[in-house]
Amino acid sequence: MHCYENLINYLSCGIILAGLGHLVHHKKAQTSYGRHMGPSPPARTVPARLAWFLQEMPALLIPLFLMFTSHKSSSMGKFLLIGTFCVHYFHRTFVYSPLTRGRPFPLGVMVAGGFFCSLNGFLQGHYLLHCVQFDHEWSTDYRCMTGLLLFYTGMAINIHSDCILRNLRKPNDVVYKIPTGGLFEYVSGANYLGEIVEWFGYAVATWSLPALSFAFFSLSFTGPRAYYHHRFYQEKFKDYPKFRKALIPFIF
Repeated sequence: MHCYENLINYLSCGIILAGLGHLVHHKKAQTSYGRHMGPSPPARTVPARLAWFLQEMPALLIPLFLMFTSHKSSSMGKFLLIGTFCVHYFHRTFVYSPLTRGRPFPLGVMVAGGFFCSLNGFLQGHYLLHCVQFDHEWSTDYRCMTGLLLFYTGMAINIHSDCILRNLRKPNDVVYKIPTGGLFEYVSGANYLGEIVEWFGYAVATWSLPALSFAFFSLSFTGPRAYYHHRFYQEKFKDYPKFRKALIPFIF
């Protein structure tokens, strides 16, 4: 397949602009799902497990489809970097989704999330398979090794933090509790911090504009959400640890 370089650049810049737009639009309120859903839930909702599954799945399937239908020889792009991207979304689709205990999702939020995952899955997959070639020494390059170390460190933080949050409540329990353990001892959004570290690590490993645009979008989306989670905990729990920050230990 021919590399659509202009399309890749436009999509990357569009994702960056979307991240900036999200920061501006959600300065005072967060996307209405989970604990930030209003007192009057939307008429059309989807069970959380099904919503997460359908939303995340395109980001796994589209790169895999592009990988197995590509005739281009690029072992690095195919098996290491796209594989790294797919590892995250395999977990989100087949592990995180069935285990989540969140509230039902508004249908519109799920559709928007699924659309973004589809777009981003195509962007990352097409770029790595058809627009860039890595030599065989890239796997030992300091950028690739550092990026992958950051990615899997962030993924471990994200999975561990999700496990802590999930075990705070019993099935069908909607009572919020103060998370403890792991990086929750330092920040309210430990799961979000892990995901941000993941995608900036991926951006370093691929050394590409598409991956950087996605990392920036992740920061723009989850960073404010971590802040509002932090404020939620402070308002709900009078004994919430005062030294705990929102997203970055000891800083913010």
